[in-house]
Formats: sequence, structure tokens, C-alpha cells
Amino acid sequence: MKFVKMHGLGNDFVLIDFVGGGSGQVGSIEIRDLKAMAQKICLRRFGIGADGLVILLPGKKARIRMRIFNPDGSEAEMCGNAIRCVAAYLYRHGLLEQDETREINIETLAGIMIPKLIVTREGEVKAVQVDMGEPRLERAEIPMFGPSGSVINESLKVGSVTVKITAVSMGNPHCLLFVDAVNKAPLTELGPQLENHPVFPQRTNVEFIQVLNRSQIMVRVWERGAGITLACGTGACAALVGCVLNNFTDRRVTIHLPGGDLNVSWGEDNHVYLTGPAEEVFTGEF
Repeated sequence: MKFVKMHGLGNDFVLIDFVGGGSGQVGSIEIRDLKAMAQKICLRRFGIGADGLVILLPGKKARIRMRIFNPDGSEAEMCGNAIRCVAAYLYRHGLLEQDETREINIETLAGIMIPKLIVTREGEVKAVQVDMGEPRLERAEIPMFGPSGSVINESLKVGSVTVKITAVSMGNPHCLLFVDAVNKAPLTELGPQLENHPVFPQRTNVEFIQVLNRSQIMVRVWERGAGITLACGTGACAALVGCVLNNFTDRRVTIHLPGGDLNVSWGEDNHVYLTGPAEEVFTGEF
């Protein structure tokens, strides 16, 4: 199979295109094969190495469908960095219809997402903006066990400590912790404990957030099924929503991640908009 290696701020993916990339017929690929393939491909030293395996397929509700599998073989509902990479890939490889050259409908497990290409005069993709839809704040929609209502600055016992969390779904679950110094946050200790906490029936992504001012925050991420990553698009969106819910920032912020910066806004239409780069690193055969 032919593949393309891409990244958004160092959050990297192996992309296999069953729509226009010459990777063969998808009918012969079963779901168990994709999960096992993700585990093998994403290995840093024994495979290609990636934070996720992205599969492009013909869609039912849109022309293109994106599926993304984590390094542990689990399937994610959505990934903001991955979908920017998909949009840039489709444009750079001439796989868009005429009416898609600026906005693209892409089907995901979290619904239809609409990346918008920001292209220079020379025709290069400068950045990709994604309408990530409306955040889901009701506990059952995150999903998270407990009484109905939103989860804002709520106490949660994790092992021998109790932490304050805010929970948001951007099509996938996120658990947010606000800290004084994000570079000293206990990612490797609390990250896996929160990811697998019994209160989250589908596990959760975990973001550690340091508020710098009303328009800038720093975030570090423990991704469900992947561990520490350099960036997370849905995590950045959830972080902004959590900041606004706690009245820490305005509705438009620059988010500083280890891999670089993302711009995120929560519009008056209640949709969250994510803007950032998407780079192609190399192509190959697996």
C-alpha cells in the first residue's frame, strides 16, 4: 500500500488513501485488519512511526470519509490535526472537485467536518481552518458517568489525590485540568489514570492548561490511545471552551503547544473554529 506521512505541529500521521491514492480496493480490508495495521505502522522503531493511522474512504454522507486509528489500535471519533492534513493532502494531490477547492465536506465518526483551505497567491496551502462544530457540554454526551448537567471545575478523585476537572466533547471526550505551570504538570502520572478513569466509559483525552492571559494559553496533551503528543486539534478546541466556561479567557485565543501554535475561536454561532498548518513529510510503500 502507498502511504503519505503528514503532521500538524508535530502530531504526525500515516495517511492511506483508498479514494484516489492507488492503495487498492478497500473491500478487502476488514476493521480488525485496520486496527492491527495501526498498531504495526505507528511503532516508532519497528514501523513507520506515527501518532495515528488515517484512512481515506468513499463516504456515505460526504464524498470523502476519514477514519483514524490510534497506536493502540483503538479508533478515534475525530482529530483536528488529522483532518487538516487530509484537506491539505486532497488539495496538493489534485483530488478535489471544482466546488471543493476552498471548503471540503469530510465525513467522520463525529459527523461532517468542513475544513477551509487558506491558499497563497502561488497556490500553496498556508493553513487550514476547520469548522469543528458545536462543543458538547452535557455530561452524558461527553460521555461521563454522573448526574445530568455540565462538568465545570468539578472535583474528581484520582488515586490518592483529588483534582478539579472540566469536561468537554468535541466529538471525542476531553478532560481539562488548569495548572500554574504546564511544563511541570504530571502528564505521565495523571494522564493515564485520567484516560482510563472509570467515570469515562469511552476513556478520555487529557489536557493540562496554563492560562497566560485573556488571549493566550499553553497546553500539553495526553491523548487517549497515544500518550503524550506534541499537539492535539480537538484538545486545543476543548481547552478554549473550558477556558471560556471558567471565565479565564476570551472566545478567541492562541494556543501554544509543544509542536507550535494553533488559533482557535468559539463563534457566536456556537461553532468552534480551528486554524493551523498541515505539512507533508514523505511518501512510501508499506
